[in-house]
Amino acid sequence: MSSFDTLHILNKSPEHPRAAQCLALLSKGDALLLTENGVLLLSAGRLPAVGKVFALSPDVSARGLGNPVGDVTVVEFGDMVSLSLQAQRVISW
Repeated sequence: MSSFDTLHILNKSPEHPRAAQCLALLSKGDALLLTENGVLLLSAGRLPAVGKVFALSPDVSARGLGNPVGDVTVVEFGDMVSLSLQAQRVISW
């Protein structure tokens, strides 16, 4: 995997104001990791067109979302550490 400028970790639902703030600040060199209710963005059709998108597998499964479509990489808990280490900075939303 390549490195990222910023890893944005979003755990808020699509309706939460922080979700909108997070998506507005994503840049081309960034990555977005969806956790907890953040994975609901997968079904809301609001995935960003920039950066790489990852979704935490247990949260995707817990919310009955099945296999995400598009350019979404499903990751496990251990992968979160690797993603964090690849980023120059990490922002949790």
